[in-house]
Amino acid sequence: MMTAPRGPKPPPITLPPRERQEREALIRRPSTPQQLVLRARFVLGCATGLNNAQIARELAVGIDAPRLWRRRWLETAAADPEEALAVTVRLQDLPRPGAPGRFTAAQFCQLIAMGCEVPEGSDRPISHWTPREIAAEAQQRGIVDRISPRHVQRLFQRGISNRTR
Repeated sequence: MMTAPRGPKPPPITLPPRERQEREALIRRPSTPQQLVLRARFVLGCATGLNNAQIARELAVGIDAPRLWRRRWLETAAADPEEALAVTVRLQDLPRPGAPGRFTAAQFCQLIAMGCEVPEGSDRPISHWTPREIAAEAQQRGIVDRISPRHVQRLFQRGISNRTR
């Protein structure tokens, strides 16, 4: 005979069939980021009646993770099912603290476009752009007020793919 787990009973999560199917499809989709898969598994575990400790044991994570995502799932629940947020939106991370980016997407695009230009058209006696030259030219053209060569190098190394996510 199995005994009920000790400690406080966490608030239950009930999933309508449509939401359960969305979550299961999200878990099965190979392109889903693993963070979202894990969070979806937390919510499914909560919906099946498992407590936070049981979910943590089953998914080999700390107990704080299921507790956090149970709380967030309940906080983002809409009173009206028609106004409910999409599953992926409810499983997203909250914005991280820290300083906002110094450059806009338009400035970034201008820097990339400038890096693709032939440097001879900019009245510089060089055959290839260097981070130092791009930084100086971007300031001269008024694209940015100031930027370090090191930051230019990081932007170009990171590339366009990370900026479009």
